[in-house]
Amino acid sequence: MRSVSRSSKARPRGAADFAVRVLFVVRRIPPGRVATYGDVARLAGRPRAWRAVGNVMRGCRRPDVPCHRVIAAGGRLGGYGGDEGLKRALLRAEGVTVSGSRVRELDRVRWKPRNH
Repeated sequence: MRSVSRSSKARPRGAADFAVRVLFVVRRIPPGRVATYGDVARLAGRPRAWRAVGNVMRGCRRPDVPCHRVIAAGGRLGGYGGDEGLKRALLRAEGVTVSGSRVRELDRVRWKPRNH
């Protein structure tokens, strides 16, 4: 029997599947809209996994995934690789009103997919 070594970055298969679903959901968030970590977790099939969504977002460096559109509960910006200013600028460039560290008019800009 072969021994399989796991690096510290290896994830169980279920976690990898969840990460793929998270990235799929985040890619669907349109410009000018936002979703909370909890929204993304629910849409990815694990409603209580909002913290895991944050971990996926933190490690995501893909230009095809608009991670800046994922925010914390209540409209707080949350993290963005340590550059909250960049996240604020990207959201503002898409027409999202941001004041300080919070998205304003959250009900207006919160993404609510129709077919889910």
